Order: sequence, then C-alpha cells, then structure tokens
Amino acid sequence: MEKTEQFGIIFVNLQRKGDLSKKMTDEQIENAVVMPEIFSIAQKAKESVAHGKAKVATIGFFDGVHRGHRCLIEQVVKEAKERGLESLLLTFPEHPAKVLRPDVEMKLLTTADEKAELLSATGVDFVALLPFTREVAQLSARDFMAQVLKEQLQVKVLVIGYDHRFGHNRNEGFEDYVRFGHELGIDVVLAKELDGGRHVSSSCIRKVLMQGDVDEAQDYLGYPYFLEGEVVEAFHNGRKMGFPTANILVSQDKLIPQNGVYAVSVRLEDGTEAYGMLNIGSRPTLDNGSHVSIEVHIFHFHKNIYGKHLRISFLKYVRKEQKFDNIEALQAQLECDKQEVRKLLGLNEE
Repeated sequence: MEKTEQFGIIFVNLQRKGDLSKKMTDEQIENAVVMPEIFSIAQKAKESVAHGKAKVATIGFFDGVHRGHRCLIEQVVKEAKERGLESLLLTFPEHPAKVLRPDVEMKLLTTADEKAELLSATGVDFVALLPFTREVAQLSARDFMAQVLKEQLQVKVLVIGYDHRFGHNRNEGFEDYVRFGHELGIDVVLAKELDGGRHVSSSCIRKVLMQGDVDEAQDYLGYPYFLEGEVVEAFHNGRKMGFPTANILVSQDKLIPQNGVYAVSVRLEDGTEAYGMLNIGSRPTLDNGSHVSIEVHIFHFHKNIYGKHLRISFLKYVRKEQKFDNIEALQAQLECDKQEVRKLLGLNEE
C-alpha cells in the first residue's frame, strides 16, 4: 500500500482485482482515515506513484455514483485514453461536511464498499483517497492544485465538473482554475453537462428518497436505490400473521427512504434474486415505540437466512405507514399490499 508523505493519500486500483496485494493494517487505518477493506492496494498503483506517471484526474465525493458522476468519469477516462495517460479520481473517505460541520447529521446514498463496487464499473484506473481535514479545507485552490494534484499525484489534466468548486475561497471558479493550471503546468478542462443539460446531484436524490419517490431517485441514479445489510432476529410478528419477514440491519450512515411500504427486489448472499414487499417504519399497530425497523417479506421464500446479507432494491412506492385498529385489519391490508406489489411488478396472480 502506498501512502504519500504529506497528506496521507492512499492509492487504489479498482480495475486489477486479481492484483490486490494486501489489506490495510491497523497502523495505516489509524494514521490515515481510509475506506474499508475492499480498497486494498495493487502493485501497479504503487509503481504508478513511484514512477510519477502523469494522470488525468477529477475531484469529488461521488456519493451514489449517480448519472452525473458517471458522465464526468467517462470524460476523464476518455481524455486519459486519448492522451495516453492514466485516469484518476480524487475522493475522500468521509464527506467533507462531516468534518466541517460535525454536529450536522449526514446520511449517505452509498457506503464505502458500495461506492467501491459502483466505481469499479466505470473503467477508471485509480482512486486516490485524501483524508479531508481542517488543514486541507484551509488550502486555497492554487495551493491544492500545486501541493496535492501536481506534487503528490502527478496530475497533468484536471477535468472540472460544470458546477464544481474547490479550495478555501469559493468565490474562485473555472477561469481561476485555468489560470492556476497554466502557472503549474496542468491543463484544466471543463466537463460537458449530462445530456439535455439536466442537473443531477446527490443532495437532490437524498431529498426525493426522503419523500418516498424511488422512481425519480432511480432516474437520477441510473439504477434502483438499494439498502444492504445483515438479517437479524426480531419479534417474529410477521410470521404469526402469515407474512414472515427478514429484518435488515444497515449501516448507520446509510440514508433510509421515507417510512412506508415498497415493492422491492432482493438479492441474497448466494446470488439468488427474488421479489418482495418491504416495510420501513415503527410498526404503530404493534406498539413498537419509536424504533424504526426495515423488514422485507420475500415472495415464495422459506429459508433460514439469519446472519446472511441481503441487498434490497427499491422498485415502487406503495403506501405510507399507518396504524390499524387491530391485527386482523393489518393482516387484511398486508394481503392487499402483496397483491398490489405483484401487480406493480407484473407478476402472475397467485
């Protein structure tokens, strides 16, 4: 694993998974806040740093790796291939807002592992992880370009997203970056907007998910929003009503969509896929208190999967959570929900 001296940057090779050489040690994790185990380092990445190979780069947190991100990354990869250089994404282990405003809760569209999986499909050669500290936040754009991009990462071309700004002085913009680049020997290129000039951002995706609009979220992301987690023991109330559920424990940093019932697809640990209906909420009819649970009823499924990992993809919003007068009324509604989900997904009648 190669860590640069000044900023604790970690280089990652996402394309050569067969070359992944070793896991991060406790000392490396302590000395530089980095992403989890999936971001092991390859020998090729170490050689790239040592030999000072020139790179085409862009900067961002890439939460969700949505359509706008992928449009930008495609341009970085294309520019690198045309110039015979390597492509690089410079990102951060933690969202900068968590460092600058630690009192503000920040829920994310993707965990580090999920982001790694999505980035690995983009064709980029490397990811560089820069621990975002208050010292880094105080760097001017020019100092950042000189000290991080040029000296540490050997960046020769910087591709800037059409609405992206970096550096301590946010009044500076693309024309300033071009000027700094001329002084430093870095070509600064403005990325093209997404087709149709449509603006896509991680924040707007978070907003629509909190409204339960998984259709619009999928349109922005380019794939169905998903949750991933371990199946844990619960109260077995669903089983007693004829609707056994798997209760999912997800990362505390992951954004959970609005409470309600959803039509979902489920991918099991062994790769098996199925459909089901999912409830997010406090189960008011069962007096569950304020605790929010995430539980999925998988159609035609009866295996014991406690301790296993599931990926649940949101396909359609069905209804908001509501309190019923009794268990029988809840049971009847669950049957209606099941039929509605099957109809929405185009599944055959049972």
